[in-house]
Amino acid sequence: MSAPRPVRIAPSILSADFARLGEQVLEAEAAGADYIHVDVMDGHFVPNLTIGPLVVQAIAPLTRLPIHVHLMVERPEAQIEAFAQAGASLITVHVETCPHLHRTLEQIRAAGALPSVTLNPATPLSMLDEVLDQVALVLIMTVDPGWGGQEMIPGALDKVRRLRETLDRRGLRDCLIEVDGGVNLGTLSQVLAAGADVLVMGSAIFASEWGVAGALERYRAAIENMKRPLS
Repeated sequence: MSAPRPVRIAPSILSADFARLGEQVLEAEAAGADYIHVDVMDGHFVPNLTIGPLVVQAIAPLTRLPIHVHLMVERPEAQIEAFAQAGASLITVHVETCPHLHRTLEQIRAAGALPSVTLNPATPLSMLDEVLDQVALVLIMTVDPGWGGQEMIPGALDKVRRLRETLDRRGLRDCLIEVDGGVNLGTLSQVLAAGADVLVMGSAIFASEWGVAGALERYRAAIENMKRPLS
């Protein structure tokens, strides 16, 4: 039997206090976060409008953590180079916005970042069949993207389970599964049982009554206390 897969936490700065953004990024790093997650929205592909490369450029020198940029935008290929130059370590694009997905993933790699891909809740896993061996991570949205603080869509984790089975069957053990949307103490056990490797949490960390450090401490303790399935 193999050892349990490690669980990584990726606080999303979408829910951070932007008046204290640098301070909160440092607080998350000191408290044991594994990534800094940056949600980029254009007001077209999703209804909200958020941030651009200048914010990534501002926080990149402050942290040693990988910065994961999630491009919820139309025409992501037009923004990849700018975010990579700003300091993005990992760039995720939505399959729904990439008619030439292989080319876009190669563009991310050529820009110096790790390529990954995202699926909306209603998008089938079959859309990834031809690129799973080319990505470092697959982000499964468990809410419809556009804003933080939503509750997880019932049944959304079935896609995570099926993806874990597919990756194991194909021997793609280095490809991580990330879950974004409604991850909190109430859903944590289900998310881990489904096979997630990386947990995106925004309001659960940055808007927690326990503070950033206190929230991360509680999630780490909860993860350690849960028996993860072996794969």
